[in-house]
Amino acid sequence: MSPDVSQAQAARALLAFWRAAGVDMDEAEAVYAAAPAKSGPPAPSPAARRPARAPAVQAPLDAAKAAAAAASSIAQLGAAVEAFEGCGLKSTARTTVFADGVEGARVLLLGEAPGKEEDEQGKPFVGRPGQLLDRMLAVIGLDRRSNLLISNTIFWRPPGDRPPTQGEIASCLPFAERLVALAKPDLVILAGGAAAQAMLKRDETVGKMRGRRLAYTREGMELPPVNAMVMLHPSYLLRRPQEKRQAWGDLLALDAWLDELGVARAPRP
Repeated sequence: MSPDVSQAQAARALLAFWRAAGVDMDEAEAVYAAAPAKSGPPAPSPAARRPARAPAVQAPLDAAKAAAAAASSIAQLGAAVEAFEGCGLKSTARTTVFADGVEGARVLLLGEAPGKEEDEQGKPFVGRPGQLLDRMLAVIGLDRRSNLLISNTIFWRPPGDRPPTQGEIASCLPFAERLVALAKPDLVILAGGAAAQAMLKRDETVGKMRGRRLAYTREGMELPPVNAMVMLHPSYLLRRPQEKRQAWGDLLALDAWLDELGVARAPRP
């Protein structure tokens, strides 16, 4: 094995280590995305290489957009997510976590990213936060077994449950957006600030957005604007149970809006 190949492998291993530690390595990894040149003049300086790296960084996003657009059903979209190799989180996750619930549901809930239990079981919201979420939504007649579809905006668990990087969010977002287009929900519930900011393209905190009647839209979207409401993430509520009063207010607001929309609900506990 040539010294150049050994050095490249060592560099890749180091990049993978730092990504697992939570550092956004998208731009650094782009340097190694292209095959090494076999001959030619000396490599240009880092400053000279910078414009040439942009296509390598953009490539995963373009691939995600193409794969998402090609899916004509939720099942095909799930298969496209499973086959996607453009997000570095996939290399450290055990499973792809796509969706759970009823495909024809009139309500779609999107969270942030899988945790340990979700990564092990391959389903969103199955750990302690998911169990809390199920109990909360049952109060207003929403149940993933009958009238609710649940997914995330990130489909692989970040190492150590660290926050996903902007590159990881961007590479998964086309699939989440396509899910909304295919599901055609009457209302999208966004659990947590990261999901809300990514889907609604807003910089406000979850505290500013929660409980309000908002709209999800995209330029060129096949659907009219979709009703959207932001709620506190159940993981946050487990860490700060004193905020459950605000969460209860959000549930009452959701309940009233679903009544206005004529969404049938399961019997209340």
